[in-house]
Amino acid sequence: MTSRARGEGRLLAISDLHIGYPENRALVEEMRPETDDDWLLVAGDVSETVSDVRWVLKTLASRFRRVVWAPGNHELWSHPSDPVDLRGVARYEHLVEVCRELGVLTPEDPYAVWEGPGGPVAVAPLFLLYDYSFLPAGCTTKEEGLAYARGTGIICKDEHLLHPDPYPTREDWCRARVAQTERRLDELPDGLPVVLVNHYPLHRHPTEVLWYPEFAMWCGTTLTADWHRRFDVAAMVYGHLHIPRTTRQDGVRFEEVSVGYPREWRKRPEPPGRLRRILPAEVARP
Repeated sequence: MTSRARGEGRLLAISDLHIGYPENRALVEEMRPETDDDWLLVAGDVSETVSDVRWVLKTLASRFRRVVWAPGNHELWSHPSDPVDLRGVARYEHLVEVCRELGVLTPEDPYAVWEGPGGPVAVAPLFLLYDYSFLPAGCTTKEEGLAYARGTGIICKDEHLLHPDPYPTREDWCRARVAQTERRLDELPDGLPVVLVNHYPLHRHPTEVLWYPEFAMWCGTTLTADWHRRFDVAAMVYGHLHIPRTTRQDGVRFEEVSVGYPREWRKRPEPPGRLRRILPAEVARP
């Protein structure tokens, strides 16, 4: 790698690495920064086991000046293949401690400020989950939505593997996380824009292109629908949908940065594992 002078770095992003697939693990092994000052935002779904998450974040932290992680649903699964059998909040807190051992920033840490090109901006990794409020058309309750989804055969594995302990439900955990995060974002200094990094989109519009619209129930919450307007958002970075693209909502840039599964990325014209440049902004893609 050719080194560049300090101050010429890039704020880059990736998500949904899913390194349980050997092809995806190989992509991580090849990931390198463009400059010595590059930061990397990792928007969740690294893998299902703590050991895999540790390997990925340790590998990337050794290469990038700073790595910022927001959890996806797969990291939070209590998967039978993982000897770490923690559930819910205890599992999340364990992953946060792993990150801190590696020097990786998490949603529990003070927001760092990117001072490179396109900055200064605060970088805010979020952990918000979902609350089943992205309901299928014609449904008015979670129960109706789940019944409809069962009828189509589209049920997220979270229903069996993502436990909310000690919260009664995943939506209770979601609402608590939203309230906590909202307070922190309200405390950002006036005049300092923010890049929001969450596994799920903060607005429903990215889910409108899903092949199976009922899956939107596991993709976010209407509680954050105005955050891109309420806060001074430079960009909203997310993953989860496995539909990498750039969209705009009310003039705010939404960047899905997913890699996805090999069967998905093999169909795309671009090379897999490409790091998306968040700042300075790339030319918007359709």
